[in-house]
Amino acid sequence: MTTMAQETAASAAGSGAAVRRHELAAFLRSRRERIAPEQVGLPRGARRRTPGLRREEVAHLSSVGVTWYTWLEQARDIHVSVQVLDALARTLMLDLSERAHLFRLAGSTDPTPAAHCEGITDAVRMTLDQLDPLPASVQNSRYDILGYNRAYSQLFCDLDAIPPEDRNCMLLVHTNPAWQESIVHLDDTRRLMAAKLRASMAGHLSEPAWKMLVKRLQAESPAFRENWRRYEIVVSRSKTKQFRNRHVGLLTLQHTDLWLSPENGARLVTFTPVDEVSRERLERLYALFNPPSTG
Repeated sequence: MTTMAQETAASAAGSGAAVRRHELAAFLRSRRERIAPEQVGLPRGARRRTPGLRREEVAHLSSVGVTWYTWLEQARDIHVSVQVLDALARTLMLDLSERAHLFRLAGSTDPTPAAHCEGITDAVRMTLDQLDPLPASVQNSRYDILGYNRAYSQLFCDLDAIPPEDRNCMLLVHTNPAWQESIVHLDDTRRLMAAKLRASMAGHLSEPAWKMLVKRLQAESPAFRENWRRYEIVVSRSKTKQFRNRHVGLLTLQHTDLWLSPENGARLVTFTPVDEVSRERLERLYALFNPPSTG
């Protein structure tokens, strides 16, 4: 038999969940209505009366059913996966605070590195900064870029201009034109990275962040889909890399991984020049974005 206290607690919990669902519905509507169709590549049309995007447009852009999304905006009691929340956050162009609010209202935890930057301590941050002008970053086995120094920020593209949730080497090498142009052997690099991701994923098959990454890559990159279907597994790789930097030209660098925490795969990734030409160009690249102080 249930006690009156238990019944009261259950009623309060149900009431709280209903309040969150209505807040979530209102939040989604407000963000949908503020986005102009042109911002997502859709024509406005002469007969559009809805401010911002229509429900069916949000559903289509997020790859979810129109009926299901309508229920979500009607505050129906339905389950929302983290993959769907991630897709909605991207479609609605949410910033980090809005994205966090979306996940809280849905009662979920955001699995992206922007929400959880494990492995970046003050000591690691100081190490990254001290390595300038050598490019260095901290990455995990999923290729999320958890931190980086100034030299690394300009090695491939302007990394500061990339939203934190998109700072992932797999995503960037498959979807970012500027990053792609910097890779001398792009096709080989993509195939190798897909094989390494496949090997790393064996220990993370049930984790939402890993499944979200693969699903997004399959949706956005034909090259990834092709390489993923190969089912290749690679653990080791060549340590000499060539990059075509847009500011200083060709760089030939030695890649080194220093493991910080084996239990979650965080590693310090560094690039050192293999010749004097690359060394001079790295120093020039760093100086371009870090001019000496005059005081």
